[in-house]
Amino acid sequence: MNFLSGVTLLLVYQLAGEIIVRLLGVSIPGPVLGMVMLFVTMMIRGRASEPVEQASTALLSHLPLLFVPAGVGMMTHFGRIADEWLPITFALLFSTMITLVATALIMQQTSRWFAKPAPARGQADE
Repeated sequence: MNFLSGVTLLLVYQLAGEIIVRLLGVSIPGPVLGMVMLFVTMMIRGRASEPVEQASTALLSHLPLLFVPAGVGMMTHFGRIADEWLPITFALLFSTMITLVATALIMQQTSRWFAKPAPARGQADE
C-alpha cells in the first residue's frame, strides 16, 4: 500500500505541474514543474517520505524499460536518420561541447562562491 501511495503522490505533483503550466501559459513541461515542486517540498521537509522513497526506488529499478520507446522510434525512423546523419552528428557534437563548457564555467563559479577566502600574505604575518 505504501508503494501505491507514493506513486499517487508523484502523479499528483505531475498533475499539479500540468495544471499550473496550462493556467499560466508557462513554456516548460508540466512534469518538470511538478518535479521542481516535489523537490522544494522535500527540501522543506528535509527528507523524502517513505511512500515516495519506495515508489521512486521501484520505478528506478525499471528505468531501462523507458528506453524501449526511444529504440523503437530509432528503428522506425532509421531511413530519415540515415538521410540526415551529418546534421544530427554536428548537432550532437556541438550541444555536447556547449554542455561541457557551460558545466565547467558553472563549476568554477560555484567553487569560487563556496571556497573559503585565504588570508592575505601580508596580513597573516602581522
